[in-house]
Amino acid sequence: MLKPVRGRIIVILALIVVSLGYLYKNSIKLGLDLQGGMHLVLEVDDPDGTMTADARADAIDRAERILRTRIDEFGVEEPLIQKVGADRIIVELPGNTDESRAKNLIQQSAFLEFKLVLPVSELESALARIDRQIVGVLGEDVLREMGQDAEGPSQDVQNLIFGGQAADTLAADSADAAAEEQEEQLVNLRPFTALLASGDFEGTYLVALEDVEVANQFLAIPEVRRALPRDVSLHWDATPMGVGQRTYMRLYVTEEDAFLTGDMLEDASAQRDPQFNQAQVTFQFNRAGGRRFSTFTTQHIGDYIAIVLDDEVVSAPVVRDRIGASGVIEMGNADIAEAADLALVLRAGALPAKLRIMEERTVGPSLGQDSIDRSRIAGIIAVVAVVVIMIGYYKMAGVLAVLALSVYMMLVLGLLSAFDATLTLPGMAGLILSLGMAVDANVLIFERIREELALGRATRTAVDEGFQHALSAIVDANITTLITALILFQFGTGPVKGFAVTLSFGIVASFFSALYVTKTFFLIYLSGKKASDPISI
Repeated sequence: MLKPVRGRIIVILALIVVSLGYLYKNSIKLGLDLQGGMHLVLEVDDPDGTMTADARADAIDRAERILRTRIDEFGVEEPLIQKVGADRIIVELPGNTDESRAKNLIQQSAFLEFKLVLPVSELESALARIDRQIVGVLGEDVLREMGQDAEGPSQDVQNLIFGGQAADTLAADSADAAAEEQEEQLVNLRPFTALLASGDFEGTYLVALEDVEVANQFLAIPEVRRALPRDVSLHWDATPMGVGQRTYMRLYVTEEDAFLTGDMLEDASAQRDPQFNQAQVTFQFNRAGGRRFSTFTTQHIGDYIAIVLDDEVVSAPVVRDRIGASGVIEMGNADIAEAADLALVLRAGALPAKLRIMEERTVGPSLGQDSIDRSRIAGIIAVVAVVVIMIGYYKMAGVLAVLALSVYMMLVLGLLSAFDATLTLPGMAGLILSLGMAVDANVLIFERIREELALGRATRTAVDEGFQHALSAIVDANITTLITALILFQFGTGPVKGFAVTLSFGIVASFFSALYVTKTFFLIYLSGKKASDPISI
């Protein structure tokens, strides 16, 4: 009895099984608006306005590629990284809960340099000149207002076991009025030098943590920068160190030019030091970088090499032997997650320019759950209304249409899962809209069948004619809507794309459901009736 439609039944059952299989294997991912997360708008940081429009556009293009690599390795499911206009990037991270870590990962420039640490004698010859420039530019009154009280280095620093003695020119703490007057005079004459204490190894100074901001203000003066030796640069350590009761920052004296940069880095990975159980990052150079690194370390055995990341020294190992194409960055007390993030950004490469966060929005999971609940209620109301109206108005034909809509829903969800698409709140709206289009197609077919029955056609003839005559209208409506959805997908942003994806899948599924599944159910229904028997429609 069902031989004519056996092939149709097999096709429908096969599609249902495949859809359920994809749904079981891959749960549908939820977008930012449904499960919460971060939304960032970034632009190139150009405070001086020196970058041309072409340079900004090029920097944004390169930054987009690098951010995509970083975030893909970060492990966020279905992130959105999209360029908007010529100078902005939108980043959406659904489900992300560690905001500070994500922002650091996104904004970190990751410009890696390897520089030789120089003896402090390379800088000491210029200290007097630097101090004169500071006094000349700021004046003694301004220096007093900046709170320079000339306490100098603490006794803890002077007594470092592994360090040198404090400079003779540095003043010691004293309650004696004459000593205080002498210290004040010293500050007026040597404001920068007074902040420096001998470092814990060659090529470094120590600066009290509370004095770092003042030291940076001094070093930012153009005249001071010009007073530095031409081949010397200064870099702060990335982490402070405790000495006695005070906290200090190392200030490294290095060569101006790096002998190697991160451009030659081939790989980087995080691990724990098996001896001390501390986090570290191992890196591997390409062939050219390995040769250069090997040659340089051979020539500088016993010297320190500063590994400089974004102008801060993250590690400064001593060269004890020739080093080949690989090395290690010691992370100290950092946890393994920080080491993993550093390895990640090193693998992805340095950003061409700093990125500034123009807009930041966090969607909490409670808001996302509220959106899901409201959408679920809207969907249930829509489905119930469709079922009641279709069955109440078209009777048995309405029942067949509802069964076909059930198949339609399974197909749409299967398509979303098969293509690993993300379901957003606008996407749910697209899903409900496509459900309405599927119902509309059935209405067109049923009205055509009614017209044919009114003309006295036999039941099976009326059904065939109804489907055939409604085909052109259904095709026109679906094709035009599908074209619109594809345009929205091509040119829209994240939420619009989510709407376009579910709408497109819904159109394809509704077209198949109305013209193939509904007709199959009609044929099954008619197989148990005579040609002259009336049908309930």
